[in-house]
Amino acid sequence: MALRARALYDFRAENPGEVSLREAEVLSLCSEQDIEGWLEGVNSRGERGLFPASYVEIVRAEAAGPPPPPPPPPTADNRYANLPPGGYEPAPPTYQSSRPPAVPYQHSQPSDDDWDDEWDDSSSTAADDAPTPGYYGGGFHDYDSSRYRMSAPGSYSTNTSTTTGSSQAKGTATVSRNLNRFSAFVKSGGEAFVLGEAAGFVRDGDKLCVVQGPNGPEWQENPYPFGCTIDEPTKQTKFKGMKSYISYRLVPSHTGQYVHRRYKHFDWLYARLLEKFPVISVPRIPEKQATGRFEEDFISKRRKGLVWWMDHMCSHPVLSRCDAFQHFLTCSDEKAWKQGKRKCEKDEMVGANFFLTLSTMPGASILEPQEVDAKLDAFKSFAKRMDEGVLLLNQTAGEFARKQASGFKKEYQKVGMAFKGLGQAFEIDQQPFSTGLNRAMSFTADAYDAIGEMFAEQPRQDLDPIMDLLAVYQGHLANFPDIIHVQRGALTKVRESKKHIEEGKMELQKANEIQERCNIISYATLAEIQHFHKIRVRDFKSQMQHFLQQQITFFQKVTLKLEEARQKYDAA
Repeated sequence: MALRARALYDFRAENPGEVSLREAEVLSLCSEQDIEGWLEGVNSRGERGLFPASYVEIVRAEAAGPPPPPPPPPTADNRYANLPPGGYEPAPPTYQSSRPPAVPYQHSQPSDDDWDDEWDDSSSTAADDAPTPGYYGGGFHDYDSSRYRMSAPGSYSTNTSTTTGSSQAKGTATVSRNLNRFSAFVKSGGEAFVLGEAAGFVRDGDKLCVVQGPNGPEWQENPYPFGCTIDEPTKQTKFKGMKSYISYRLVPSHTGQYVHRRYKHFDWLYARLLEKFPVISVPRIPEKQATGRFEEDFISKRRKGLVWWMDHMCSHPVLSRCDAFQHFLTCSDEKAWKQGKRKCEKDEMVGANFFLTLSTMPGASILEPQEVDAKLDAFKSFAKRMDEGVLLLNQTAGEFARKQASGFKKEYQKVGMAFKGLGQAFEIDQQPFSTGLNRAMSFTADAYDAIGEMFAEQPRQDLDPIMDLLAVYQGHLANFPDIIHVQRGALTKVRESKKHIEEGKMELQKANEIQERCNIISYATLAEIQHFHKIRVRDFKSQMQHFLQQQITFFQKVTLKLEEARQKYDAA
């Protein structure tokens, strides 16, 4: 017997796949099992979709009122005409509620550089939604691309209707939408772009070009590369000393003019970049901290993280030329800062419009979906192994650094104390020929004590920089699942359009336009992967050379200390 429910409140559909309810109307349920707080059913007007489970009560068979009228036969002007493309096909449900709030990107808390100074106003910033399932703090995972899909108006078919053939005129089908409106593909605007719904004017300065390099698509290089230093931070106060904060002095090489920035300014810029560049791995800024913000170790560690962040920003051909980043680096006037900040927050080239700024070189070939899929699969396998390697090295380096700072230091100093004890025993003998040996024994004890201190300080020189680099790449590896998800979503739309072509339901021109737009996303995704590999090789080559050189220098110092102690016995 069909399950039924009665609406307790009015509900107005706001997203594709939802259905509106009227208070007290009776609905037919597809299942009594809710999907993350949502039920699927057919209302009294024959419209099928999802609605909040808390808005209805289940009506058992004996208490049910008259059943709702059966839905009319599918035609171009019936109940499917007012729905977005796609009737329901059997697929494991992964619909995520649009009512419960998504976890936003967490901006600095009031205790951590809150927005209350003269450089800012109340117009700051919109938060990003939480990342979709994939990598999140523990690994690189495959995506579940299952979702509800609904057929386009006019493409619904039934074998029992003799008029269906005429209603399926060629070119009436459209590619379905993702019902999961929180997926990276939808949130980024990739879906709207691929379906041809993006429209806007792109300035010459906003255009981002992908070129064909020797190893595949690459971002067009910045013709005016630059760098930026971050000097030692200083503690500042305001409100007559009632408020304290840390200020960083930035000096971009292309202007030579310094600006002062607080952590909250980095935080604001990071949020803007995340919103604007869905297919680019924006390097992550160091984590926030509510307490201990003025401790020397924390300040030093945060600065090192910001230095790496700045290096990756300046090295990226696209991010380095972003208006928001240039404003962040160059603006030193209070009024100009506020105006530029508002302008960045009102940027229209975000979401679906961002993809309009992407372009390829004239004559660029169409990338085959199978070829792109193969490259994405290869990168996912690589990223998964790299993520595991980064995690293992980070844990091992951290454990070894702790041993050097405590265990090794204590052990060497214990050896030194033992030598010292023996030397003090020798001093009891007052023979003149024993004096030289006694001094040498005392020097040896002091040498081992000094070596222990050297071991304790050494991780700052070699292991800590390695772990700082690993933290940067953990952030990049966490970014790529969403980037790949956008690309996978675009490829899915291409496959759907090809299927419609084969079934004679879509015009070839419309399918080709979808493929061309997907091709732009493919080029951008592969260009970003290529850039990742290039900076990875650069960074790890440089950092490993630094690590080994520091190790060599360290052990040379240890050797010299021991050699100096040995020479004392020659003169004894």
